[in-house]
Amino acid sequence: MYKKILPKIVYFLIILIVSFGLYNYIFNQNTQNMQRSDYDNSYLINKQTTDPKRLFLKSWRIIKTKYYDPTLNGQDWSKWNKRYVDEIKTKDDAYVAINTMLASLNDPYSRFMNQREYAEQNTNIDARIVGIGVNIMSVDGKILIISVVEDTPSYYAGVKAGDIILKVDKKDVSGKSISDVASLIRGQMGTSVKLELLRDKNKISKTIARDEIKIKNIKASVVDKNIGYIQILSFLSSDMTTEFIDALNKTQNCDGLILDLRGNTGGLMPNAVVIADMFLTQGHIVSVVDRDSQKSDIDAQSKPYAINKPVVILIDEGTASASEILSGALKDNQKAILVGQRTFGKGMIQRIFPLPNQTGMNLTIAKYLTPKGIDINKKGITPDYTVSYTEKDFINNKDPQMDEAKKIIKKLIKSKHDIAKAG
Repeated sequence: MYKKILPKIVYFLIILIVSFGLYNYIFNQNTQNMQRSDYDNSYLINKQTTDPKRLFLKSWRIIKTKYYDPTLNGQDWSKWNKRYVDEIKTKDDAYVAINTMLASLNDPYSRFMNQREYAEQNTNIDARIVGIGVNIMSVDGKILIISVVEDTPSYYAGVKAGDIILKVDKKDVSGKSISDVASLIRGQMGTSVKLELLRDKNKISKTIARDEIKIKNIKASVVDKNIGYIQILSFLSSDMTTEFIDALNKTQNCDGLILDLRGNTGGLMPNAVVIADMFLTQGHIVSVVDRDSQKSDIDAQSKPYAINKPVVILIDEGTASASEILSGALKDNQKAILVGQRTFGKGMIQRIFPLPNQTGMNLTIAKYLTPKGIDINKKGITPDYTVSYTEKDFINNKDPQMDEAKKIIKKLIKSKHDIAKAG
């Protein structure tokens, strides 16, 4: 059933976006890479060659005219031109100058990418991640490996679920965010990463060669006979909307849905918008505010069909970006109840700017608000029911957040059945 309505959902969504003048905005100025991975991404690479000074000047102009804060963190932007333009002789000079400019914005999401880093970024757009094959979660400030993907470097190296990552290449990761640790683990194909792990109070070291990891975006199952459980691991690939439809098909006979967004650090903004639209027939999905403080609303398409069953969403401090867009859209429109911990709080939108010499820049160009106009950046989304998940819970194979979600969804299902009977 859902496969039949997907083309209509996407079709109406595109019409809606065009009507608000946002179609080009959404597909070219995405939160994180906003590209369509089923296409050839070679068009993203600027193969023009230029000298280091011109590379610096082009980057300087893009930041000046496109960065979401027109004050550029309260700076006179011309100072960077005066400071560096006559000092740049080599590509390394240009890279240092560009990185220094970006650092002055005090924005962790804006960064310059050299040729290798930019190539890796485009690989990630295609849902081909280079890494070692582990799924991680932050629990009590510790980075816990919650699962190891079969037939990956970690699997063959003997890494196990339950291992705690202490160090990555001698860097202490205690207290770091999931995104930061994932960035340390990922790297260039064929290179190695050294992990220091804690297992049963014993420290062990593993040197693991990085390889291509095929991303599986969605996992679906049926729990307690009539509850659909859909875990969304990533919004990175445009294929994930099709995967979500397949997951709905597997759970279509269930009376309620639990969407698990824990540890999901985001991906492509249009994926979150399309999935949110599947649950809504009216109302805002998300609002985008540009550098001129102009707000553009992306609304749900008015339609006779939508997923109309009780929904609970599991969230935690690793739930970020596109995951927060979906969570915020369904919470504010009273289509879902949120259970878990406060989300990460990434409410900024980045755009990838291809630069000469096959380099690029990821620059914050806007921010987004939830349907109720709430700015979640650095604040996150508060769950309706706050439930912790400790290391002890994991070791004892317990999931109190999931238990609470099932308790709530069963009450919602019963209430819906009672109303139907009374009607």
